[in-house]
Amino acid sequence: MDNTQKVYVAVNEDRLIDGTILPRAITWEDGVRYDIDCVLGCQRAASFKGGGTGIRYEVRIGERVTYLWLEENRWFVERRG
Repeated sequence: MDNTQKVYVAVNEDRLIDGTILPRAITWEDGVRYDIDCVLGCQRAASFKGGGTGIRYEVRIGERVTYLWLEENRWFVERRG
């Protein structure tokens, strides 16, 4: 059984003049901030594990590559339970 949960997070972002949104840091629910080193890709996609759909950003935080979704005007990540 998969216990993945959708977790809404605070994201510092830059909005460019052409409308591009670039996430720069994630603040987890316990207040810990993780700087995003690099945005590797961006596309419309569903979160099959956590549920929901939106713009999926593939980001690198340190040595780890993970996904971050922008769903309407809220950001979320998938957390394994």
